[in-house]
Amino acid sequence: MEATYARVAADIRRRIEEGELAPGDRVPSTRQITKEWGVALATAAKALQALTQEGLVQAVPRVGTIVTTIDIPARPVRREVELSRERVVDAAIGIADAEGLDALSMRGVAAKLGVATMATYRHVDSKDDLILLMMEAALGEDPFPAERPSHWRAGLEFAARLEWRIYRRHPWLAQAISLTRPQLLPNALAHTEWMLTAMDGVGLPPDRAIYSCITVFNYVRSTAVNLEWEREAESATGLTDQEWLDNQQGAFERLMASGAYPTFARMTDDGVDFDMVLDELFEFGLLRLLDGLAVFIERGGRD
Repeated sequence: MEATYARVAADIRRRIEEGELAPGDRVPSTRQITKEWGVALATAAKALQALTQEGLVQAVPRVGTIVTTIDIPARPVRREVELSRERVVDAAIGIADAEGLDALSMRGVAAKLGVATMATYRHVDSKDDLILLMMEAALGEDPFPAERPSHWRAGLEFAARLEWRIYRRHPWLAQAISLTRPQLLPNALAHTEWMLTAMDGVGLPPDRAIYSCITVFNYVRSTAVNLEWEREAESATGLTDQEWLDNQQGAFERLMASGAYPTFARMTDDGVDFDMVLDELFEFGLLRLLDGLAVFIERGGRD
């Protein structure tokens, strides 16, 4: 049975022989090998050592391990046509939109583009770097208009609904954005700047104005997290939310008939017209949140 390091070395050797990795190109580092092939660092190091002993690669200080300039039997070259950072990011967004961030990998992006996995690393340093680029691209799809609403509430409503539309298109985004360790992305800061400008001049102390903006942002984000969970659940079960609820109807009726939940039973009886629609929940919560913020502003930010 072929050793794991030998299989890794054989794959890299094939890329060199087919021209995917040209003389002078960097080959995958040990860390990249561990991510792409799912092997230990020691195995990755042994694979590179084997290629070095064959004379196919050599270590260059402060550069990394590169393909040596040796004569290799000519084989058809797999050419990468017009590969760019934008194409890599677009392909990654397409995968995440359809399958979620857990399904995203550099190998999957390369397969979608029809190129070698290492070709993507010429444009993106890592998967983490790729996700940041995806976030920046998604947040910049709907730019803010040059003319701002004159009232703080209209400004916050505009930003909240714009963000909700973006989350709707890209359900993975809400989970990628951090509240406590915010990623310093230009398009993310543009959203922050818009909201802070809306609150500037309303009479709140700066810390209260900032907390107000963060509260609205976090309401939108935390509601939008359900979009990805909804997509994952539908993918796992093959059922839409409504189909899943229909399947639970019998169990729900038995619980309500038990008498243990009288208020819940009364508010959800057959005569009550209520459907759990996430877009409607978002709108309802946003307006009630802004109603409360209006009272807070009227009090001058006093608790």
